[in-house]
Amino acid sequence: MKKKTLIFLMASMLLICSGCKKEVKLKDGKEVVASVKGKDFTAEDLFVELKKQYGSSVLVNMIDNYITDKEVKDSDEAREYAEAQIKSMKEQYKQYGYEWSDVLAQYGFNNDEEIIKEYALNYRKDEVAKKYLKKEVTDEEINAYYEKEIYGNYTVKHILITPDTNDDMSDEEKTKAKEKAKKTAEEVIKKLDEGSKWSDLVKKYSDDEGSKDNEGLIKDFTKGDVVDEFFDATLELKNGKYTKEPVESTYGYHIILKVSNTKKPSLKKVKDKVLNSIVENKLNNDENLNSSTWSKIRKSYNLDITDSGIKKVYDQTTISG
Repeated sequence: MKKKTLIFLMASMLLICSGCKKEVKLKDGKEVVASVKGKDFTAEDLFVELKKQYGSSVLVNMIDNYITDKEVKDSDEAREYAEAQIKSMKEQYKQYGYEWSDVLAQYGFNNDEEIIKEYALNYRKDEVAKKYLKKEVTDEEINAYYEKEIYGNYTVKHILITPDTNDDMSDEEKTKAKEKAKKTAEEVIKKLDEGSKWSDLVKKYSDDEGSKDNEGLIKDFTKGDVVDEFFDATLELKNGKYTKEPVESTYGYHIILKVSNTKKPSLKKVKDKVLNSIVENKLNNDENLNSSTWSKIRKSYNLDITDSGIKKVYDQTTISG
């Protein structure tokens, strides 16, 4: 963000007279933008130096912004994303004692609206890349993901036993706390085996404050909505049955009682979801994919850089698509 902003600030100097508010109108490049004793610095001088240092980056940003506006219009979704990001940033900087106005100034923004627009634009740029990548996803990839990753919705009840640990504990103390929690979970299962009522055990033992007042109910979840250990254990259960061993997760130890599940949806119904997930996974697994995809997008728009110096830098620094 800081580097990108610096580029735009430097580029804007082409149009601003140094040390005054007079606007320099470019005509032939000979306009003086600054002077010292014995030397005038013209717009052409400045342009040449800026082009050497930032020419390729600024040009690519201009091109990508144009393509983004053609491919993905401004949307409420992009703005909502940007506003949420800025809200989170404000809270984080506030925690560390920074004034938000100072943060904005540091990154070259005058107000919230400017940084919101920047984040919204970057969001739309990502959408353009995803849009292009979806076209490259094969039917084989779609079918494989559907078979392996798509399930129906499940409803269960659970009892969570959380180890009583804190950051000040030694590893040995934490291990003992985990062992104690597991033993408690095993005792709960034994009580179920002996005929104790589920509702009574939830109220007495569960540490999940969000569900204990509703018999530990968790409704209509599918893969990805809960931790893998919890979901995998649910798959193994028949309706009305509970786990015979505690299920360990990052939250602690679960006893899971399966209530019901729906059938797997058809591929037609979830195809968009499948495509989105495949593309997201590809982007997460390849840090260069977004850049290489944008290289392809520019080619599809018949990019032709006629300035040999800028073209050389672009070819050297751009990840090939």
